Amino acid sequence: MVETRVDGSLSAVFGLAYCRHLSTVRTHLSALVNHNIVPPDRPCEASGGLSKEVWSKYQKDCKVAPEPELYALILGRSGQLLPRWNCSNYKELELLRLVYYGGVQHEIRKEVWPFLLGHYKFGMGKKDMSQIDVKISERYQQVMREWKACEVIVKQREKEMQSAIFAKLSSGSSIDSHVLRLVHRDSTLSNEVFMSVDEPDPGSQETPSGWDSTPTMTTLVPPAAVPQEERPLVEFDSPDSGLPSSRNYSVTSAHSQNLSSIDDGQSTEEEGAGGEDARTPGVLGGRQDSLSEDRLCSQLDKLVTSGAAADAVSPSLSSYTIELLDTVALNLHRIDKDVQRCDRNYYYFTAANLEKLRNIMCSYVWEHLEMGYVQGMCDLLAPLMVILDDECLAYSCFTQLMKRMSQNFPNGGAMDTHFANMRSLIQILDSELFELMQQNGDYTHFYFCYRWFLLDFKRELLYEDVFAVWEVIWVASRISSRHFVLFLALALVTVYREIIIDNNMDFTDIIKFFNEMAERHDVQHILKVARELVHKVQSLMDNK
Repeated sequence: MVETRVDGSLSAVFGLAYCRHLSTVRTHLSALVNHNIVPPDRPCEASGGLSKEVWSKYQKDCKVAPEPELYALILGRSGQLLPRWNCSNYKELELLRLVYYGGVQHEIRKEVWPFLLGHYKFGMGKKDMSQIDVKISERYQQVMREWKACEVIVKQREKEMQSAIFAKLSSGSSIDSHVLRLVHRDSTLSNEVFMSVDEPDPGSQETPSGWDSTPTMTTLVPPAAVPQEERPLVEFDSPDSGLPSSRNYSVTSAHSQNLSSIDDGQSTEEEGAGGEDARTPGVLGGRQDSLSEDRLCSQLDKLVTSGAAADAVSPSLSSYTIELLDTVALNLHRIDKDVQRCDRNYYYFTAANLEKLRNIMCSYVWEHLEMGYVQGMCDLLAPLMVILDDECLAYSCFTQLMKRMSQNFPNGGAMDTHFANMRSLIQILDSELFELMQQNGDYTHFYFCYRWFLLDFKRELLYEDVFAVWEVIWVASRISSRHFVLFLALALVTVYREIIIDNNMDFTDIIKFFNEMAERHDVQHILKVARELVHKVQSLMDNK
C-alpha cells in the first residue's frame, strides 16, 4: 500500500513536471514555428527537390484543381480551409514544399529565385513578369543616374580639396584645423558589425581532440561581446580570404545614432593601416609618384569632405546639401573598399562583375542612406549575382532580401531577439549542453552565432552550399518557421555537440572551432537536422 502511494506520488510529480515543461515550451517557442506541419512525403516524396521537369510543368499548368492528397494539406483538422492558404496558391505551396525538403535544381535557380525572393509572384504570366522587369529596369536606371550625378560632385570636391591641401603642404603651410578635425572624424565614424577576439596561444593549452587546430580566419563576434577597452582593430589573416579588412567597416549618415564617439586612440590605429589603402582603389582615385604626394593621398583617403575652405567649393554644389555630400562620400568610400575584397577568389568576380556589384550596392545605399552601407552587405549580394547574372534582377532581389536581413544590422534590433531565442531553444531542447555553456564562462549569450545570423551563414559555407541553405531559409517561413535560421544555428551546434562537450569548450574555444570548420560542414546533413528540430518543436506544440 505504501509502495503504491509512493509510486503514485512520484508519477504525479513527474507528470506535473512534464506539464510544466510543455507549458514552458509553448510559452517560449510557440511563436518560433508554424503549427501546421507540412510533411515531406505527401502528396509525394519531396526529398528530390524542385526539378526542371516539375518547374516546367508548373509553368504550363498552374490552374488545375488540386489533387485530393494536396488539398488535404491545406485543410486544418476540422476540415476548414486554413486562413493562410487558398485554392489558388496550392501549387505554390507544393513547390515551396519541394524546395524546403530538397532544394532547387541548379539549372533552374536563375528562374526560380526571383519567385522565392518576391521579385515575381507565383502564378504570374510572362506578360506580367515582363512589365515588372521593365519597371524595375527603369527604376534602377533612374537611381543609377541620381547617385552617379552626386558622385561626380563628390569626386570634384575631393579633387579640389586635394589640390588645395597639397599646395599648402608643398609651401610648408599647415593644414587648417577644421580639415584635421574632419580627418579625425572619418577615422571614428563606423557601424562596426564585426570585432576581433584574440585567439589563445596554441602552445598555452592542449588542442581539443576531434578538431583541427590550424586557424583559417580571424574570429569575429559582435562588438557587444568584447569590452570597450579590449576592442582592437586588426587585419584579417589574408587579404585573399574575401573578407573586408576591419578598418573598412560601414558608414552611415553623419547624424546616425550609431556613430562612434571620438576616440584619439582609434585615429592612431587607422593611420597605421594606411599601407592597405595604397593597395586598394577607393573613391579617391589615382596614385601619385612623389613621396610627399603619397603621404598626402594617405591622408586624403581618410578625409571626410564636409567642410573644405570656401574657395574649394564649386558652384555646382548648390543642387546638394553638404550633409548629403558628406554621407554619400563616406558610403562610396566604404563600398569601394569592400567591393574590391568581395570573394576575389571566386571565378565569377571579374573586374566587370565587380563593377556591377558596386553599381547595385551604390544604388541600394542611395535609396537607404538612413542606414547606409554596412559591412556584410556585399556578402549578401554576391551569391545573388552569381546565380541571377543580371544586374537589374540582382538589384531587385537584393532589395527584397534586405527587407528581412537589414533587421540583423545594427539599426535593426533583430540580433538580440535571435540570441534570446537561441537561449530558449537550447535550454529546453538540450539542457546538458546549456549547462556546459553556463559553467564554462557562461556563453549562453550566443555571441558566437553573430556572424551566422548577420549573413545567413554565408561565410560558414562553400558557395554551392550557400545556394542550398539560402533557398531553404527563404521558403521555410511558409512551410515550417519564419525563424529557420535559429534551427540552422541549433543544428550546427547539435551536430558538433559531442566535440563541444567532450572538450569542455569555453567561449573562445567554440568560436575558434567554428571558424576553423568554415566551409567544411556537411550542409545536407545540417539541413536535415535543422528540419528535424523544427518538427520536434512543432510536435511539442501539438501535444497539448
